Amino acid sequence: MSGAIQYSVVILLININFFYFSIMVSYLKVNKTAIQAVESSYLKTDLPGIKVGDSIKVSLLIQEGNKERIQFSEGVVIAIHNANLNTTITVRRIFQSVGIERVYLIHSPRIVKIEILKHAKVRRAKLYYLRDLVGKATRLKQKFN
Repeated sequence: MSGAIQYSVVILLININFFYFSIMVSYLKVNKTAIQAVESSYLKTDLPGIKVGDSIKVSLLIQEGNKERIQFSEGVVIAIHNANLNTTITVRRIFQSVGIERVYLIHSPRIVKIEILKHAKVRRAKLYYLRDLVGKATRLKQKFN
């Protein structure tokens, strides 16, 4: 008799936990759609199709004191992290024999424009191996459209 009671108590606890889990999942879905609705108004629509291996030129709005100016930086996209409004690209270039990497939020209001200078033929999602190469070895094979 006590075994049957324990068995029914276990089933009841499993049902309660499943009900709690289903409530949490539906709550998270509601919050996710609300966040996406708010974020969609801040997404930029005029961005080019940036891919890993592209050589790009980024125009940044820099504030110095009470003046604003546009600063340009070029480099190769070695990584893309897709996350809606928080989408970032990692751009690498060599300056005075020192490798410089910078991560840009592409939907940031500080980024004025992104130009694609050329495309490269790559077979990786992330080009982190370029960090170990120097000189002419860092060149990528150009892809013509």
